Amino acid sequence: MSTLDAVLARIDQNIDQSVERLFALLRIASVSTDPAFKDQCRAAADHVAADLTSIGFETSVRPTAGHPVVVGKSNGSTEPGAGGPRVLFYGHYDVQPVDPLNLWKTPPFEPRIETLPDGRKIIIARGACDDKGQAMTFIEACRAFKAVTGKLPLSITTMIEGEEECGSKNLFAFVRDNAEEFKLDLALVCDTAMWDAQTPAVTTSLRGLVYEDVKITCADRDLHSGVFGGAAQNPIRLLAKILGALWDDNGRVTIPSFYDGVHELPDDIKADLKSLDLTPEKFLGPIGLKIPSGEKDRMLIELVTTRPTAEINGIIGGYTGEGAKTVIPGEASAKVSFRLVGDQDPVKIRDNFRAFVRERLPADCKVEFGNFGLGGALQLSFDNPALNKAREVLGEEWGKKAVTVGAGGSIPIVSDFKSVLGMDSLLVGFALDDDRVHSPNEKFDLTCYHKGIRSWARILDALAEK
Repeated sequence: MSTLDAVLARIDQNIDQSVERLFALLRIASVSTDPAFKDQCRAAADHVAADLTSIGFETSVRPTAGHPVVVGKSNGSTEPGAGGPRVLFYGHYDVQPVDPLNLWKTPPFEPRIETLPDGRKIIIARGACDDKGQAMTFIEACRAFKAVTGKLPLSITTMIEGEEECGSKNLFAFVRDNAEEFKLDLALVCDTAMWDAQTPAVTTSLRGLVYEDVKITCADRDLHSGVFGGAAQNPIRLLAKILGALWDDNGRVTIPSFYDGVHELPDDIKADLKSLDLTPEKFLGPIGLKIPSGEKDRMLIELVTTRPTAEINGIIGGYTGEGAKTVIPGEASAKVSFRLVGDQDPVKIRDNFRAFVRERLPADCKVEFGNFGLGGALQLSFDNPALNKAREVLGEEWGKKAVTVGAGGSIPIVSDFKSVLGMDSLLVGFALDDDRVHSPNEKFDLTCYHKGIRSWARILDALAEK
């Protein structure tokens, strides 16, 4: 039996214990965006640090201006006798808010396993997939190597942060301030998805993110709509009108210069995407929709992976309690995000959006802006040897060739791994489209968790080959 076979057998034998270790992390309500959960975020960081320490990592919980970063180093800095690249594994222990709580079938921080009608077993909890479950696939693969061989196959440093779900706003400074420490050979990231339940994927591009908060104030207080209606400016109506003007009838964003830096795909890449045959029925049907809402002259797969977007994530204003209250509110606010591609400049997008709003504002009203995220898009190299090694061994594990595809979401810090640390990244994840990420009843397929651990074991072994 080869070393890899022994490691894979160990993973299979201990999958129940691996699930229990994941459950222990899932029970911690580490909601990063809500200050009420600050202590829980710290508890999650300490938990991850203790877990890494238990398998031989030298760990530290590093402070930032927000939630801490967990840094772990195999045997301090290097693993004796390890070959291959020195790798930095990135993941996050924080999770999204659970609202609306009433839509959860069971409490979101009480993980459980459920069997679906088709026989699949799933883990249900906030963070089950994004990103606690995925991060644990890597940690559990490391645990299996240590148990079987007494060491890791590579020199590994981990960086597990606590603010990914609110834009990684303090991680950028942390990476820049400690750049010399983290300038390694390759970053590994497990926060992406499979192509489908049988087909693994390596993500080769990520969209950037600009996330803005907009608050419009008109009157100096809420007004009686019978007295002031028809004369006083209504900030909800004004905000809705401005936001509605963000798109034209063909689904294109109307902010000036928005598409600067957006490049057309090469013909061969576009043909590859078309061959994947992502139809509205397949993609939108399971969520109760059937008509794509974006640019009308684009393939659906382009809309969700390689084209920029503008989305309204929430609107707040006026009376929303039980019954009626006839008021014109004094203020209204919205949260608006933009996903960026290619060479779009996030600072330029932010500034042009703010100018777009101000130009449509009456002289006696005012607007305030806040920013929750500002990161550029990333296109990864197709000629990195690690990419081909990962595709090969993923195919061995899953029985189907791994596809290379762009991701519609954002992992803000990955672009800094390239621009600041000079490292390419290998992005391999095991999420599925029906995992309800960021929604009530988030799940992670037990098979994806199990085979995800096995997949990382294969990747680490392949990267270690001289």
